[in-house]
Amino acid sequence: MKYLSTRGGMPPKTFTEILLGGLAPDGGLTIPETYPRLTRDELAAWRGLNYRDLAFEVVRRFADDIPPADLRAIIDKTYTAAAFRSEDITPVKTLEPGLHILALSNGPTLAFKDIAMQLLGNLFEYVLAKDGSELNILGATSGDTGSSAEYAMRGKRGIRVFMLSPHGKMSAFQTAQMFSLQDPNIFNIAIEGVFDDCQDIVKAVSNDHAFKAKYKIGTVNSINWARVTAQIVYYFKAYFAVTASDDETVSFSVPSGNFGNVCAGHIARQMGLPIRKLIVATNENDVLDEFFRTGVYRPRPSAQTYHTSSPSMDISKASNFERFVFDLVGRDPAVVRELWRQMETAGFFDLSGTPYFARVRDFGFESGMSVHRDRLDTIRRVYRQYGVMIDTHTADGVKVGLEHREAGIPLVCLETALPVKF
Repeated sequence: MKYLSTRGGMPPKTFTEILLGGLAPDGGLTIPETYPRLTRDELAAWRGLNYRDLAFEVVRRFADDIPPADLRAIIDKTYTAAAFRSEDITPVKTLEPGLHILALSNGPTLAFKDIAMQLLGNLFEYVLAKDGSELNILGATSGDTGSSAEYAMRGKRGIRVFMLSPHGKMSAFQTAQMFSLQDPNIFNIAIEGVFDDCQDIVKAVSNDHAFKAKYKIGTVNSINWARVTAQIVYYFKAYFAVTASDDETVSFSVPSGNFGNVCAGHIARQMGLPIRKLIVATNENDVLDEFFRTGVYRPRPSAQTYHTSSPSMDISKASNFERFVFDLVGRDPAVVRELWRQMETAGFFDLSGTPYFARVRDFGFESGMSVHRDRLDTIRRVYRQYGVMIDTHTADGVKVGLEHREAGIPLVCLETALPVKF
């Protein structure tokens, strides 16, 4: 498996060669040359696997330069009942027949980011130990990535974490989770601004290649391909949990900010998982919903990024979106380069009326948005009706998912975090 840049300016590289980095040298995102495709027999054989075995089967197809025995050991070390409070790792909560919540928040920091970040920490440590090198991780968080990264990397040999967060914009629980850590390799830096300001700093450093190389800087944000790889696994796990045969299709509703979580679902679908719809649920920061409705991608400036009651989604520049656009435009890096040039000069690009936008539905994408009142109503409704308490982000996903629910098609809403965090 070789990896390219969405903008075409990187020679093919292996998984471990791109593992520690963030952006590709040309400013694009790394992506596989081709997605592995599963046969019906392979899909059927995976149905009975536990989480660790399923993770091994998925990840080894993307990380084929890691010896299988080593990869197996890393995965077995990562996905334990002790770390995730359940042997299932990502159990499904059934609210009613055909309506489910995928519980992704059983890890150390009670958020879905732990699923990928715990694996990333062990992969980083493994690769760095191979040649005795070190890594300075520079990250940005709107709330959950920071704590997940810090808890995954604390105490890891050869790794230091410098995490940027928007001052006063996270919940008190999230802030305490990060800022209370006293490990000598963890550094928290609060930025006056919003998440996108933090992310812009990370991208600027990533694009300064000499600085990045001199100080051995890597990233754990969702622009890191290994995180997306790890998230693909639970789409398969959820599919098998809510279906009885491989002839069935399933729809997923995904609370979306940086597009990494739903991007993993897109790749699972490209691999052959029978996904009918990928429903992108946004909050008031509805840049992604605007694109999927109109074909216009128009990131908002910091001053127009709202501070909401689902703060982990208070993002107006969805970094992983570029990976989907790369597939949408037929994997043509010249088109991607031109679109992002337009965005940098004009502040937006418009695919409406083009053959590209007509293909969005072919990829199964639909979208919707949710506001504060919707969140409260959905939390109240789910608790009264099913006795299940959900957090504000998951409520966005449930609200939008129900708007796109189809009779006879199981709907799985992806949990973002446990409600105690908010």
